[in-house]
Amino acid sequence: MPPHDLHAPQTVPPPHPIHTLLAAFPLAFFTAAFLTDLTYVNTAEMQWANFSVWLITGGLIMGGFAAVAGIVDFARNRRRVRRAPRPWFHSLLNVAVLGLALVNAFIHSRDGWTSVMPTGIILSAIVAVLVIVSSWTGTTVAHRQSTGAA
Repeated sequence: MPPHDLHAPQTVPPPHPIHTLLAAFPLAFFTAAFLTDLTYVNTAEMQWANFSVWLITGGLIMGGFAAVAGIVDFARNRRRVRRAPRPWFHSLLNVAVLGLALVNAFIHSRDGWTSVMPTGIILSAIVAVLVIVSSWTGTTVAHRQSTGAA
């Protein structure tokens, strides 16, 4: 057994924020909802619109969990986070994503063609773009916090 020096410096990686892991689900769900809306517009098969509703609902649920975890992480790292502008931008984008996705869920609850065309697919596209931008900004914030960069 090799000798273990108790006084040697140990490098421990910082814990990975759980909300970054949870944020992958709304990213996948909301972008997939836009793709299923596109498929519905091209095929007129109602099952694709049903997929969209379930994907939007799943994105809202997992987005709520990610938001709670993000608020907890924000409260733990309050001093470091308040100085940087990107976490605030990321938070505002997430509020916009969840708000628009909720409206989109209500639009998708209509019957038939009007559940997707034209308002549903437009909202799905906007939510998909916003969640991609939000995920990108959130990942850069988490990376900067874990590496100690300002």
